[in-house]
Amino acid sequence: MPAASSRTTTVSALVAAALAAGLLTGAATTSASASDAPAPAADGQVRIHDIQGSTRMSPFAGQQVTGVPGVVTGVRTYGSKGFWFQDTRPDTDPATSEGVFVFTSSAPTVAIGDAVTVSGTVTEYVPGGPASGNQSLTQISRPTVTVVSSGNPLPAPVRITERSVPSRYAPAGDPAAGGSVNALPLAPARYALDFYESVEGMNVAVGTSRVVGATDTHAELWVTVKPHENDARRGGTVYGSYDQQNTGRVQIQSLVPLAEQPFPKADVGDVLTGTTEGPLDFNQYGGYTLTARTMGTVAPKGLRREVTRKQRSGELAVATYNVENLDPTDPQEKFDALAAAVVDNLASPDIVALEEIQDDNGPKDDGTVSAGLTVQRFTEAIRAAGGPAYDWRSIDPEDKKDGGEPGGNIRQVFLFNPERVSFTDRTGGDATTATGVVRERGRAALTSSPGRIDPANTAWDNSRKPLVGEFAFRGRTVFVVANHFASKGGDEAVYAEHQPPARSSEVQRHAQGRAVNTFVKKLLGVQKNARVLVVGDINDFEFSGTAKELTAGGVLYPAIRSLPRSERYTYVYQGNSQVLDQILTSPAVKDFAYDSVHINAEFADQNSDHDPQVLRFRP
Repeated sequence: MPAASSRTTTVSALVAAALAAGLLTGAATTSASASDAPAPAADGQVRIHDIQGSTRMSPFAGQQVTGVPGVVTGVRTYGSKGFWFQDTRPDTDPATSEGVFVFTSSAPTVAIGDAVTVSGTVTEYVPGGPASGNQSLTQISRPTVTVVSSGNPLPAPVRITERSVPSRYAPAGDPAAGGSVNALPLAPARYALDFYESVEGMNVAVGTSRVVGATDTHAELWVTVKPHENDARRGGTVYGSYDQQNTGRVQIQSLVPLAEQPFPKADVGDVLTGTTEGPLDFNQYGGYTLTARTMGTVAPKGLRREVTRKQRSGELAVATYNVENLDPTDPQEKFDALAAAVVDNLASPDIVALEEIQDDNGPKDDGTVSAGLTVQRFTEAIRAAGGPAYDWRSIDPEDKKDGGEPGGNIRQVFLFNPERVSFTDRTGGDATTATGVVRERGRAALTSSPGRIDPANTAWDNSRKPLVGEFAFRGRTVFVVANHFASKGGDEAVYAEHQPPARSSEVQRHAQGRAVNTFVKKLLGVQKNARVLVVGDINDFEFSGTAKELTAGGVLYPAIRSLPRSERYTYVYQGNSQVLDQILTSPAVKDFAYDSVHINAEFADQNSDHDPQVLRFRP
């Protein structure tokens, strides 16, 4: 949660800072001059719907208001402390919300059901700051609160349902305002984001709804009020394009402190039954959020972790798995759980490309870059779980050059079962030397194996360099490229002020995709039927520009497209089941069987936040 002091920033200061940074244009114009404030109602009383107005920015932003009446509908005593109150005499405009948050900085002294009048400064707070691109939350800051009476009935909740939420997600932003939607009149009957904004701060409710985002470590989950909207086979909601933001998703948090009432634990596909009711907030990590005063009950549906089939004798099984910053300081339970997944759920693949293997002392920043202890502990756990005695290959990165957790020096690692597959070692590979492609007895070969692809390319600045290895299976050569592309950090959220949201991070991933594509073209230029697998955490969708760069010229095919649309996901983020991890195949890799093995992303208990993938084929 933001520090208390940051919550008192007026919209004038925010806009000034954003303008100075070049992030906002004249669309977000407000004034601190009292003469610019809208006229109050005929009786001289400013009410909540006047403060909220019919756009995202309050017409009273920066102004003092006095004696605003309403009934308290929710109290938050932790994090961003304050309370919501709502007018019991609504206007007739569906675009103007009747509720608003009052930021008190210290624990509020009001109670639910209190009739109050509030005086203070109307402000627009941007969770995450103006640079985040997030929409703002209208609130009253530095308040003076008078309790008029207690024990009053609460306004009936606005029901968030399949029928009440429009199917279109957001209007296009105003080009003259840099793509911002802030100044656009709200159209709550046309756009989902406008609907949610029109009830910001109000008492809302969802009925029995399917969970599409498992309970996380921050005590929140996601449900959908549209059970048939891009539904996944196992209960989630698939994010299948930039135009499928899935309007029925709603984040649920609780107003009750966890010490008093633990947050319910739910997996994807479970059902939150009954009524969940409380004020509608807007936060940095999820946007519009139902902060539950009363919480429904989770009805488990018994979702099980998937188990893929064992490869047949003539099949080569290649898997990829992001093991989420694994290092020797992690508890043995994490090593054991990840190892059991390799053995039991992935059926002990012949080759496993691992991402996020940290160095031998994890995030301790002392110049250590070797990861032998990390890999040894992991391979020993696999053997203890009944798996093969995997051998391994990798290249240590330069200290602090590959991004990730500071001091962790994450890298990709190949595990391989020497009883089924052999590794072709070719000396010369190191952190800064690029491996090349040569012709050897009429076939493609690497100049160094393991090697790194074009590590001096600026595409890999502060990011993991691809690790490529040359393997042999039954006399056939197979090239595997293990990747971990740049993260989505810095991208605006789907609920951003700018529509469509800015995806600044993809510029680097596009360059990374081109670099890998160029390397694969070199392999195929020497040997047209070379068997190449490009695997790993691509950090981008199968329909993205990154995927287009990787597959340019038809040299690679995203294997996840071989699955039905309802099964195309490896990760769940904010209730959207989506693709981040991929296995791509060269044209010579034919008749493969691909499986995204769902063992983590849909579950409250996770050993990693990514699901592994495995591909089996006959070279």
